[in-house]
This record gives sequence, C-alpha cells and structure tokens, in this order.
Amino acid sequence: GFVPPAGPSPTSSIHVYTQREVYGTVGSPVTLSCSFWSSEWISEDISITWHFQAEGTRDSISIFHYAKGQPYIDDVGTFKERMEWVGNPRRKDGSIVIHNLDYTDNGTFTCDVKNPP
Repeated sequence: GFVPPAGPSPTSSIHVYTQREVYGTVGSPVTLSCSFWSSEWISEDISITWHFQAEGTRDSISIFHYAKGQPYIDDVGTFKERMEWVGNPRRKDGSIVIHNLDYTDNGTFTCDVKNPP
C-alpha cells in the first residue's frame, strides 16, 4: 500500500500528521491526508509540498506545492492530470486526492509543511 512516513518537519514549531499506510483501489481516487499543528499562528507564507518516491527507487520527486495561497501541481510524473488539492491551510489541512489510481502509484508520499518565519 501507500506508506506516507509520519514525523515532524524541519521547522520546530510545526507537527505534521499523515496516515502510516493508505490503501486504494486501482481506478479509484484516494485521499492522502496531511494535517498539521503549529504553536504559532498560520502565516500567509505557509507552504506545503508533497513528494513521491516510487517503490523500489531512491529518487523522490516533488508532485505538488502550495505557496502564496495558491496550489501548484508540479508538471512532472504521472500525477499531474490526476491530482486534486482538497486542503485548507487555515484549517491546518494539506490533503490531496489522487484520482484513477494505478499500480505505478505504489510508493512513499511525504507531506512537508513550512510556516515561516
């Protein structure tokens, strides 16, 4: 299944929570949930990045980026036509949906949240 690793991001005041394993059905959508908690208020400059590392590979690619209040789907990989932003940073939610799942989507998804300064 999908294995997004849990754990805090580099910024000390933010804690990021994801499901350890997410299972989906080929051809169906799956939600990759990412919630975060910060002791500071959520700044306008908050950024969220999703990375994907295919099973059996070492390379991780950036597949999604949220910055300056706008979602950006990275123009690489097989996800660009199938990804939907469903998060809401004001509600401390950085979740995405991947539609029309394929076997090649197996791997590790990582959600990274930065809340500068």
